[in-house]
Amino acid sequence: MKKNVIVSLADANYFPLLEELIDSIKRFKESKNVAICILDAGLNEEQKEKLNHKVDEIKNAEWDIEVPKNKVKGKDWLKSQVSRAFLPKYFPNYEKYLWIDCDAWVNDWQCVELYFRACNDGKLGITQTMGPGYKITSKVNWLFGKLALIKSQNFKHAVKSKIGYEKARKLAFAPHINIGVFSLGKNSEGWTSWQNNLKKTLAAGNIFGSEGLAINMSVYIDDLKTEFLPLNCNWITSNLLPKYDENQKTFVEPFLPNYKIGIIHLAAGIWKNGIDMRLDKSIEIELETLNNNKITKSLRYSS
Repeated sequence: MKKNVIVSLADANYFPLLEELIDSIKRFKESKNVAICILDAGLNEEQKEKLNHKVDEIKNAEWDIEVPKNKVKGKDWLKSQVSRAFLPKYFPNYEKYLWIDCDAWVNDWQCVELYFRACNDGKLGITQTMGPGYKITSKVNWLFGKLALIKSQNFKHAVKSKIGYEKARKLAFAPHINIGVFSLGKNSEGWTSWQNNLKKTLAAGNIFGSEGLAINMSVYIDDLKTEFLPLNCNWITSNLLPKYDENQKTFVEPFLPNYKIGIIHLAAGIWKNGIDMRLDKSIEIELETLNNNKITKSLRYSS
């Protein structure tokens, strides 16, 4: 019986990305000991049939917390903003859960092992979206040279969700935590903390982003025990492009010592001529290499 599981979610539009994520996992021999489970948020029958030969379980994603129908507007993929906080309910037969958004893929198995180690003793394993090369982590509008309006991602979402200014101020300049990749043990108190905060953020705020705000509240307000993993465990390409190692044929961090990137995450997309690379695999961009060359390459997974 497999004890650890990797979980993701997709609808029909993101199915190609989901397939790439699964293929990127299964190419590692170590993946034989890890289950892969999928939450269905609008896959078609043909897609589900293809998945049945690749993964251990598929379950329909639900609205585990009730939200106003006018906010949903038929966007079933928004269930990812709720259902990922209830993974033990969907897939109860595992001890440790690693969530990876379907617009991410695994480049180095060591990163997967780190996430499963990180969630020992009830801790949350997760990565903050900050590191070498990040020039802006929070935005501020300056008034009269001295006064400032805070526009950080955490603060903006917190105010919109009406969780109170005292809590919003605690989050204002805390390093933002991206919920696109995380690990948590089945019996961790983190699930309850996250679910309770999610009920609050969904009550008044937008559905999109609510789960991220809720986990930031769990970490920075509820003091959930957290193991912060390095940036290469959830490398968000729209924040900082990687470099390419031509000798090893792999993506690496752009600054010394140029560690290999473990999980490449296309959150927010990589856009060229108004087209998102997540929806068109033919899109390529210019990257620098460790040999000081420039190449044109896609950031999507390719076998």
